[in-house]
Amino acid sequence: MLTSSETPIVATVVLVAFGILGWGFYRARPYGKLGILAWLQSVILMIPWLLFFGLFAAGIYVNIVGILFLLVVSTGVYVFLGRQLRAAGQDAILRQRATQRLEAEVQQQGSPTNNSNLPEGTAQLKPEVLSIPEEDLNMIKGIFGLDTFFTTETIAYQEGAIFKGNLRGEPEAVHNTLSASLQERLGDKYRLFIVENTDGKPVIIVLPSRNDPRPMTLPQKVFAVILLVGTIATSLETAGLLLNFDFFSNPERFREVIPIGAGILTVLIAHEIGHWLLARRHQIRLSWPYFLPAIQIGSFGAITRFESLLPNRKVLFDISLAGPAVGGIVSLLMLVAGLLLSHKGSLFQLPNEFFSGSILVGTLARVILGSALQSPLVDIHPLVVIGWLGLVVTALNLMPAGQLDGGRIVQAIYGRKIAGRATVATLIVLVLVSLGTPLALYWAIVIVFLQRDLERPSLNEISEPDDARAALGLLALFLMVATLLPLTPGLAGRLGIGG
Repeated sequence: MLTSSETPIVATVVLVAFGILGWGFYRARPYGKLGILAWLQSVILMIPWLLFFGLFAAGIYVNIVGILFLLVVSTGVYVFLGRQLRAAGQDAILRQRATQRLEAEVQQQGSPTNNSNLPEGTAQLKPEVLSIPEEDLNMIKGIFGLDTFFTTETIAYQEGAIFKGNLRGEPEAVHNTLSASLQERLGDKYRLFIVENTDGKPVIIVLPSRNDPRPMTLPQKVFAVILLVGTIATSLETAGLLLNFDFFSNPERFREVIPIGAGILTVLIAHEIGHWLLARRHQIRLSWPYFLPAIQIGSFGAITRFESLLPNRKVLFDISLAGPAVGGIVSLLMLVAGLLLSHKGSLFQLPNEFFSGSILVGTLARVILGSALQSPLVDIHPLVVIGWLGLVVTALNLMPAGQLDGGRIVQAIYGRKIAGRATVATLIVLVLVSLGTPLALYWAIVIVFLQRDLERPSLNEISEPDDARAALGLLALFLMVATLLPLTPGLAGRLGIGG
């Protein structure tokens, strides 16, 4: 039975989980059948993990066969719902296209077909107030039309212009059409963005290409190399501390720290390879990673900048999730392999209360090691420590704040407004947690000074990622919480972690 001190904690976790699901349903309901099916996909993907951790918190742990069964069933239901969603989506698209065709016919009867002859009531600022040359401005206006974006107003913005009006098609298709037309008329001179205005309506922004992200300079590359060397040093120092000696004071013992230090660096490199592979697939340039040395865990990961404009939020999501996905999978495989290889006489001995420091690690250790966690000291393989550190680094980078991977994922799925609120909420939580853990304060400082700003808008900021990506994003954030959230001593004791 739960004690009186643990009941509020379990109740809070349950309420938060149902609150997230309820918020998702609230967001999905306005989209009708499509929204509900998409919401159900997210729920189905989350149910096995919620059920597993819920049973675990109740003192019931599921073996590996049961876990696999839950995952297989949820995957089957997820695929079925995906087929239903695609079928419903095709129907919706056909209806929308028919409606747009009728609207276009009505517009053509009462409006000129040539966009160079705008209605008399159209509000246009004089070209002289715009930074764009008049000749270029006229050519830009020529790309718009009744079947793409019908402009009603032109406003000066930075070195370019904002075009207000009515969107006449799917944002992605319209953006592709307008961008191709702009490229044909003016080459690589301008970039076309489609974003939401403050009133929630789509607008077109055209800016000169000279505002594109710039490649790294030589001093920046040198600084990145210095940080890499520093990260190698701190990874070796972390390995030394785990082996109960100071590597910086005993550099002659470098052979002892190389295996663990190399394991930590392997996770970091795997993370960056994940980003690089998806960036290459989408033809996006990335800067060299700026690694963040940390003696406590070797490194806090790396800061990587986009050196290309992102075409849409789907690409932002794919590249952002790829790093934590690859790094997290490598870390998880190391952790599980280490637990399976652990035996009496293994290199490391950890007090059993260490395993209550993470719900995810504690549950896996309980399933694999069983009653061994009741011993005061638990013999574990070095891969357990390396995998655990890798999961912590991955989880820290998945926090929904600024330009961290988690912040970019939230921005890709929910937009810039929600991402900004999530950043503030994350910083508040980190400040509260830092009262007991200095690591949280350090990470909050890193976010405030280096990563607090949101990622710059994509060229097509309107189109949202599909529901499969949204479900994967929620799963990644859920596993982040499960990695960083500890078990209470009472719950850990009831589950057999500790004496």
